[in-house]
Amino acid sequence: MKTKQRTVRLVICVLLALGILGVSAVTVINSVVKLTTKPQILTSQEAATLDADCILVLGCYVMDNGNPSAMLHDRLQRGVELYELGAAPKLLMSGDHGRQNYDEVDAMKQFAVDAGIASEDVFMDHAGFSTYESIYRAKEIFQAKRIIIVSQEYHLYRAIYIAERFGLEAYGVNADYRSYIGQTSRDIREILARVKDFTICIFKPEPTFLGEAIPIFGDGNLTNDASSDFS
Repeated sequence: MKTKQRTVRLVICVLLALGILGVSAVTVINSVVKLTTKPQILTSQEAATLDADCILVLGCYVMDNGNPSAMLHDRLQRGVELYELGAAPKLLMSGDHGRQNYDEVDAMKQFAVDAGIASEDVFMDHAGFSTYESIYRAKEIFQAKRIIIVSQEYHLYRAIYIAERFGLEAYGVNADYRSYIGQTSRDIREILARVKDFTICIFKPEPTFLGEAIPIFGDGNLTNDASSDFS
């Protein structure tokens, strides 16, 4: 009986130790990602002086009617503002277009074109299925070297961290024009996402799709769908 009790206590102690180590690792990684990238988060006015290759707007939910969600609308609004301030000559809209009936990037480009930006200055990355893949493809497919990333601030730390691990000169401008429903849940999930991408960046696996280069310095219409109409 005593041997069994000792075994149970030992197992409990090991599990507690592993739990403490796990929590400590998450805490340290989360802090590293935030603290090392915070200086790269700028105001729109500061970013306007950078002369970046492109403004990378990270996609998120598009509603069933094709309109951007509140969070995506604000990212697009900030991206257009930065373009108009001269922060970069091109916009790169990166999001999920992996299904025929769901298309973030066409909705994103339509927003920019409706705002008066020339279609040739707006590129679409149809295979930006995650933050990691959007950054990877911004470098490898679109040949960007200096980028301004637009998202909400909680998301920018991770995006900038990934970009720097790929040797990009990356800055962020937040799109926090308002409060968003469910932000507490997003903040918690983001801590785990930072740990995940911290680990992924050690190994740098290829994204879902690569393909031929489409340099960001060229014509954004090369990224249009056959069904796109941005005239």
